[in-house]
Amino acid sequence: MKTIYVTEPSLPPLNDILPYLQEIWDSKTLTNNGPFHQKFEKALCEHLGVSHLSLFTNGTIALITALQALRITGEVITTPYSFVATAHSLLWNGIKPVFVDIDRNSLNLDPDKIEAAITPQTTAIMPVHCYGHPCDIVQIQRIADNYGLKVIYDSAHAFGVQSDFGSILNHGDLSVL
Repeated sequence: MKTIYVTEPSLPPLNDILPYLQEIWDSKTLTNNGPFHQKFEKALCEHLGVSHLSLFTNGTIALITALQALRITGEVITTPYSFVATAHSLLWNGIKPVFVDIDRNSLNLDPDKIEAAITPQTTAIMPVHCYGHPCDIVQIQRIADNYGLKVIYDSAHAFGVQSDFGSILNHGDLSVL
């Protein structure tokens, strides 16, 4: 009986990968920031249209680190319509998530509802570019600038997405994917 997979990775032939594995074995460099790591970061920067990026184990760790790098505290406005990592990254940093409803058409954080949720404890907005549909980056940035808030985009769904302003990853204070 043959197994039928619901999803299956698309892998190159093993013989195409062996020379790369040989290079890793020869260099004995298995840790982060080795030659393949550096090449991958450079290639991703070019492909995604960004000047800098850092590779992480997963998006959750990247979100946690982004919040720490920007020294976010207090409350952060975000969407309830996301993978749990968005809210968990806040909670694991001792930050209170403040959920604002989504726009029914884009499924993204509704920028018309953000200002009503801002309190003196609000320090940032964490929108999610849901299903690759860019958030209203102009309106969100206007609100953030008006209230002195940071913007961290959870761009996990937006790999390679472009807007009228170029790479969606070049907006806000940080984008994580």
